[in-house]
Amino acid sequence: MLVLDKHGWPLQPCTPARARKLLTAGRAVVHRHTPFVIRLKDRTVGESEILGVEVGVDPGSKATGVAVFTAQDGTRTGLLLIEVRHRGGQIRDKLTARAALRRGRRSRNLRHRAPRFNNRARSQGWLAPSLRHRVDNTMSWVERLRRWAPVTQLHVERVAFDTQLLQNPAIQGVEYQAGELAGYEVREYLLEKWKRRCAYCGASGVPLNIDHIRPRACGGSDRISNLTLACVPCNQAKGPTPAEVFLTDRPDVLARILRQTKTPLRDAAAATSTRWALWRALTGTGLPVQVATGGRTKWNRHRTGALKTHTLDALHTGALDTVTRWPGTALVATSTGRGTYSRTRSDRYGFPRLRLPRTKQVYGFATGDLVHAVVPAGVNRGTHTGRVAVRSTGRFNIRTGTGLLQGVHHRHIRLLQRADGWAYTHQPEGQPTHA
Repeated sequence: MLVLDKHGWPLQPCTPARARKLLTAGRAVVHRHTPFVIRLKDRTVGESEILGVEVGVDPGSKATGVAVFTAQDGTRTGLLLIEVRHRGGQIRDKLTARAALRRGRRSRNLRHRAPRFNNRARSQGWLAPSLRHRVDNTMSWVERLRRWAPVTQLHVERVAFDTQLLQNPAIQGVEYQAGELAGYEVREYLLEKWKRRCAYCGASGVPLNIDHIRPRACGGSDRISNLTLACVPCNQAKGPTPAEVFLTDRPDVLARILRQTKTPLRDAAAATSTRWALWRALTGTGLPVQVATGGRTKWNRHRTGALKTHTLDALHTGALDTVTRWPGTALVATSTGRGTYSRTRSDRYGFPRLRLPRTKQVYGFATGDLVHAVVPAGVNRGTHTGRVAVRSTGRFNIRTGTGLLQGVHHRHIRLLQRADGWAYTHQPEGQPTHA
């Protein structure tokens, strides 16, 4: 549990059992419900021993994993796991719809703002709003964790694959790439590039081997551009035969494979821009930032027996020896935004069909608040926790982790936390298969 002193400065996190004792004894109060943070009444930073914690970040397209852990002599202990889910897809769709509407107005000679050509230049490091949103979301959570925990160091995946090292192992030393980690970098790159399918028959969900398109016996090299994935039957049938000979009767498959070898990873430029922009933003915090690759993260997970999730990837980012334990559940924070300025809802033709109330609070609740409802009877009978959507009638909707409840009376609802632009749920986290 995250702990603050009586002035709101972060202290060393404690165990849930210790937090319960402090709350029961009246020495602490609940500072925040989700993530759970307590504030001590009788302790300051100068009176406490603070060892510090570290934060790992695993950037992703749809979700980013964030892990808070302690590290000592290469051994990590997970304290808090958070999966930050982005809404970049929604932002992209809204921008596309807006552009279509503007083009339509101009082509139909309707009222529109004339284009201005003196403000079209993009600043250095500009990112599309859907990509900038991912960076801003992640930085928002890093800054939050810095307010609630004594963060001393950050770890982040700056690149998914170190392609320079894949092409020339001697760039940073032969010993680094000659070890077991080199195979993980190559295999992870090929799995992503070939969509985890056999290049020759398209089989998926089966064991895949690394295959040389032009075999080494025929002068082929070990460069990444000469490698692909093949299932066991295709790999055995091809053997030392060049792909041109093996696929003589399937020229369309051969053309696809040769074209795919020259095609970069889908969205590689966007993903790389986001990762580097995030790294630059993290270094701007003033904390030490350690960088790593996705291949090293997978290698670490294999050694500790952890499953592949965004949060566990964040916990295994960078150089480490082992991970002792981590929480059994992960907090899922879904970006929802803070509402809209629109005061109407439109029909299919764009005309307003209803007006939204100008007051946001109804009976002390506002849309987006985290609430706890205890319904004694009816179809919604039971205990529910989630985000509320207020209605002027006093019967609200509650979005929980399992679905939507409609028509819950406000007298059965208790406020847990004011809306902050996020929806919170919990999901079980994978435990190690061996330790």
